[in-house]
Amino acid sequence: MTGSRSRTRTRSLALAAVAVLGASVLSTGTAHAEPLTLLQCQGTETVTYDPGVTFQQRDIEMTITAQFSSCIDGAGEVTSGSYGNQVTVFVGCNELLGGFEGKRTVTWSTGDTSVIEESGSSTAVAGQVVTTTIGKVVQGRFQGRSTLHVSTLPQPGLLQCLTTGFTSATGVTTLTIT
Repeated sequence: MTGSRSRTRTRSLALAAVAVLGASVLSTGTAHAEPLTLLQCQGTETVTYDPGVTFQQRDIEMTITAQFSSCIDGAGEVTSGSYGNQVTVFVGCNELLGGFEGKRTVTWSTGDTSVIEESGSSTAVAGQVVTTTIGKVVQGRFQGRSTLHVSTLPQPGLLQCLTTGFTSATGVTTLTIT
């Protein structure tokens, strides 16, 4: 019986030591660690094409606007944001998917901006064009942080590509800054 009590007491002491050590490591780790996600925003992105995109490749002016209506900020300061870009691309309906690089400036609800350098590509998935970019904030709020941006827009319809062209698309967008 003494051997059994001795083993039970040894296990109890070992578990207590692990619990104390674990608690001190966790409290030390969380006191100095930065949050994994600094900011996550969700909203709506709209892309317009002028002239409309057809199967024939040509210069198209793309206007991209987005409104992040819901942002969760680790510091509790940023609640929303927006961006707008205008670019000219040589493209047709068959060439909408592919790689690209660029800069995007996001204006936050605080009045601050973030300039993001990013690269990405688009893929067609179940009738939608999913564009994923990764980047880095090179100027302004969150400078030096990494970004992941995903936008999902409807894929151009065959009939639109054959006739007047695909002129606009609206879908969901998510931006995460870590």
